Amino acid sequence: MKTNKIIPFILIIVIGLYPSFLKAQESEEKPTLSLNLKYFNNNNTTHHLQVQAKSKIDGKFQMIAQIPVQFYITNDSNKNNLLGSGVTNEKGEAVILIPSTAKVQWLKSPNQNFLVVAASTKKFDEGRTELAITKAKLKIDTADGRVINAQIIALVDTTWTPISAVDVIVGVKRHGGILNANETATYASDSLGFVMAEFQREAIPGDAKGDIVIIASVIDNDVYGNLTSEMIVPWGAKSVYTTNYNHRSLFARRGYTPIWLELLAYGIVVAVWSVIIYLLFQIMQLKKLGIE
Repeated sequence: MKTNKIIPFILIIVIGLYPSFLKAQESEEKPTLSLNLKYFNNNNTTHHLQVQAKSKIDGKFQMIAQIPVQFYITNDSNKNNLLGSGVTNEKGEAVILIPSTAKVQWLKSPNQNFLVVAASTKKFDEGRTELAITKAKLKIDTADGRVINAQIIALVDTTWTPISAVDVIVGVKRHGGILNANETATYASDSLGFVMAEFQREAIPGDAKGDIVIIASVIDNDVYGNLTSEMIVPWGAKSVYTTNYNHRSLFARRGYTPIWLELLAYGIVVAVWSVIIYLLFQIMQLKKLGIE
C-alpha cells in the first residue's frame, strides 16, 4: 500500500520538474562565434573587407558557413554606414568591396574603423568585431639591373609620409601566390619607406611577349592591413603556345591518329579475321572429306 501511495507522488514531482528541465535545455549556452576581420588595398585601386567566422567545437576550431554578416564603416549606429552584407561560405569567409558610397566617411580621417556584425542563428548568438587601420599605400617601381623598388607611405594628418620598419614581400605573381624575387623572404622598409630587391628568377615563364607581373605586398599588418602593388615588366621567358589539334599525335582529335598506330590497329584486325576465315575454310574441307 505504501508503494502505491509513493508512485503518484513521484509522478507529480517529475511532471512538475519537466518544464524546468526543458527550459534549462533551451537556455543552454550556444558556442561562441569568433570573427576575424581583414582590410585589403588592392594595387591602390580597389579596397575590400574579408571576415572569417569560426568557433571552437569538440575542442578544435572549425570554420562556420551560412552565417549572415553585415559590414559597416566607422560604426553601426547610423544605418547609412552600412557597406553591404553577405553570408559566409564553406571556408567561413565573406568578402565585400568597399563601395563609392563610403567616400564621405572614408575621407573624414587618416584612420578608419570597420565593423562587422554576425546575425544570431539557431546555433550561434550574435557576434561582432572591429578593425582599426591607418590609410596607407604601397608603390612599386624598377631600377637598372632587374632591381625592384617598393615604398610604403601612410597618411599622417593630411600628409602622405614614408613609414619605416614594415615587412614587405617582393616577388612575382605565380599560380595565385607570390614567388619571392630571390632567397630573401621579406624586407623591412627603411627610414624613407623603401625596400629594394634584386630579381634573380632567371628564365621564369612569361606570356607571349615575355611579360610577367612583379608584386610588392604587406600581409596582415596590425596598423595598415593588407597592401599590394603590381607592375608588368618584360623579364620573363617568352611562352609560345603550341597545339597538336590539327596535327597527328597520340592525343589528337579523331582523324589525326599517328599513321603507325592506325597501321598497327588495322593490321591486328586483318590478322584476326584472316585466322577466322582460314579456320572456317579448314572446317569446310573437313566436312567434304567426311562426306566422301
